[in-house]
Amino acid sequence: MYLFLGGEVTVRDSDVIGIFDIEECSVSRTTADFLNFCQKRLQIVNISEDMPKSFIVTSDKTYISNVSHNTIRKRANEI
Repeated sequence: MYLFLGGEVTVRDSDVIGIFDIEECSVSRTTADFLNFCQKRLQIVNISEDMPKSFIVTSDKTYISNVSHNTIRKRANEI
């Protein structure tokens, strides 16, 4: 099955490793290091130009989305 992340982006639900609130996680140095690492490896995909609310880690990319982590988790649970 596929999970809609926002914009026009869908990913296979089996590829999703984690769904995170960007505000809660961005204060952590570990999260900042992880996102910087992904950006340097060109693995960050910005789904929207709007204010980011969540980031979704998959097996090959990290998506920055303007959809809240709660909404994406609900979608994932409906699959």
